Amino acid sequence: MDALIARWPRLAETLPRVDLLVRETPIERWELDGVTLLAKRDDLSTPTFGGNKARALELLLANVARGDTLLTVGSSGSTHALAVALFGRQLGARTRVFTWPQEEHDVSRATSERLRTAARVTESRTPVTAMLRASLVRLMGGGHIRWIPAGGSNALGALGHANAAVELAEQLARASAPAPDLLIVPLGSGGTAAGLMVGLALAGLRTRVLAVRVVPRVVANRRRVMRLARATAARFGELAGVAAPEILEERLVVEQAQYGGAYARETDASRTAVALLRAAGGPSIEGTYSAKALAAALTYARTAPNERVLFWLTFDGRWLGAP
Repeated sequence: MDALIARWPRLAETLPRVDLLVRETPIERWELDGVTLLAKRDDLSTPTFGGNKARALELLLANVARGDTLLTVGSSGSTHALAVALFGRQLGARTRVFTWPQEEHDVSRATSERLRTAARVTESRTPVTAMLRASLVRLMGGGHIRWIPAGGSNALGALGHANAAVELAEQLARASAPAPDLLIVPLGSGGTAAGLMVGLALAGLRTRVLAVRVVPRVVANRRRVMRLARATAARFGELAGVAAPEILEERLVVEQAQYGGAYARETDASRTAVALLRAAGGPSIEGTYSAKALAAALTYARTAPNERVLFWLTFDGRWLGAP
């Protein structure tokens, strides 16, 4: 949270957090199939298990005590659930996860296998069933149960992503580089997109956020992202002791075309994006979130060559043996 605290020092006192070794992540220039992109390597957010989830968990795991039980939900291959379990274990906490089925691929199967070594996993037939079971555990579990929302997406967790956007602005300023016209990020539970909108507003950047929907519309939609972004802005204002930043609807674009008809279903475009990045010697990505966002980034960079496009990489593949 260094970027936010440096500008609004009151947050050092009002915003509890835990040190997960989250660090500034680099910005790279990628050349893929004749297209130039900037890439924010948030896959490198921590030395151990990076990705976007660590930024939210710095805040959501604050004050976790040894022996607490962290409770969350996710699909069978949820990287969010895995991040909760791994970071929770570092803090001496246990993790219980209620999961639901998804279309499987190599990364989801590897994630599921590792999750079972780090957490107590209970399978459910649907997301609704998983949420109901988790709610019952919350009601019956007592004071040592800590609820971590799906995807880490609430107003508190999204502040971690607001910090990342302010970090981006500082990196651009140090390099005397212009702000991107478009920042492209996957859209699942919405916390990353919402938080980035808040951070961009705080930094005074006019960058639009293109949120690439990768889950059903009932979960990922404009209204939900805007509601979460405005709640996050309000939470920031309360904690920092300043007026909440204005979050403008025109700064959010929701991309529908990459979804593919089901969560975790790979598409021709996502497979092509994976292959292009691999051929260029870049990091490994998965087809559920990152490849679909990268496919959208490539499309927009081709169709609007005068716009400066930045792809936000949220998935850390290092633990899979990726470069």
